[in-house]
Amino acid sequence: MDLRDLFYFETIAELGHLGQAAEKLNRSQPALSKCIQRLEESLGTRLFMREGRRIKLTPVGELLLARSKPLRQSIEDTR
Repeated sequence: MDLRDLFYFETIAELGHLGQAAEKLNRSQPALSKCIQRLEESLGTRLFMREGRRIKLTPVGELLLARSKPLRQSIEDTR
């Protein structure tokens, strides 16, 4: 699991929209889709489900988001 992918995941989850996340992160939508795909493959489960044009976290996605924030904060504190 790549920390950059985890940071992108957090942004996508918080915005609930891949296009808006791509704009905020200055990345392309396909690059962010690939990031989510890598995370899902490493965890062996889906992290998002589509709801029209928006995306919503699965229960596993919600758990990952809850655990990723303190992890990222700890890394930032260490730096």
